[in-house]
Amino acid sequence: MDTERKAVSTHHGIGSFRRKVRNNRTLLLMCLPAVAFFIVFNYCPLPGVYIAFTNYNFRDGIFGSPFVGLKNFEFLIKSGQLSLLTRNTILYNLVFILLGNVLQIALAIMLNEINSRWFRKVSQTIMFLPYFISVVLIGAIMFNILNYDTGALNTLLRETGGNPVKIYSMAGIWPFIVVFCQMWQQTGYGSVVYFAAICGIEAGIVEAAQVDGANSWQKIRYIILPSLKPTFIILLLFALGGIMKGNFGLFWNLVGANSQLFPTTDIIETAVYRMMMSQNNFSTSSAVGLYQSLFGFALVMFSNWVVKKIDPDYALF
Repeated sequence: MDTERKAVSTHHGIGSFRRKVRNNRTLLLMCLPAVAFFIVFNYCPLPGVYIAFTNYNFRDGIFGSPFVGLKNFEFLIKSGQLSLLTRNTILYNLVFILLGNVLQIALAIMLNEINSRWFRKVSQTIMFLPYFISVVLIGAIMFNILNYDTGALNTLLRETGGNPVKIYSMAGIWPFIVVFCQMWQQTGYGSVVYFAAICGIEAGIVEAAQVDGANSWQKIRYIILPSLKPTFIILLLFALGGIMKGNFGLFWNLVGANSQLFPTTDIIETAVYRMMMSQNNFSTSSAVGLYQSLFGFALVMFSNWVVKKIDPDYALF
């Protein structure tokens, strides 16, 4: 009897699954390119992680190279390089996430407060433009501004009787320059999500508040900001998943191989790139990449657990 029930239940489950696939075939077909992308570029390369535990050489290949266990990780830890790279990567991304979201929310609220539809669209377009500028061009712009010999800043200082400044040898000032460039490029684009969330607020709630005499600041504080809380938490959790992944293009085009700035600007991606290009050190760079992925995964799981304990409705799973 139990066997018959299990067979019927299994048959019913298969039939239900087929029915769902048939009813949602259009949506599933639309998802296929994204699924194929992640399979090809994220899951198929996973066996290459084995390089992190070998002394890799081209002759023997990935699985023929001598197995060295955790020696590649030991080298990174003992050299002190891993702690520096981890610190810089996490601190930069924390600033990008927190300051970026605050500025994006502020921009979205300001756009919502603009009454002129024409002026709002023009403002949105202007804020969007930096996002489409290549980081290569951003690096070139900053170089032409900060260069010691011909940069616009030092040229202005010389013309006004001041002393030129060697920005490219002052490591302490570069975190501010990097954060400024990141905010300038990404804030306008990121504010779109929050602006869409504001537009989704029920108009009746806002109208009722205005009838009760609420001014603009009270409307923002008691209606708009609480309504943006779910969006903020979801975006925060997604961003924390990439907290160990730096913006390689921005850092490399701003700093390049200037070793004087490494103490405050060197992140995991730039270090791995130098290992690969100058030293052909596949094993150590793979070890850093594996450490980066595991750290990010653990952080996402921990953050989601914390959010789930506080308010399960805002958790990812």
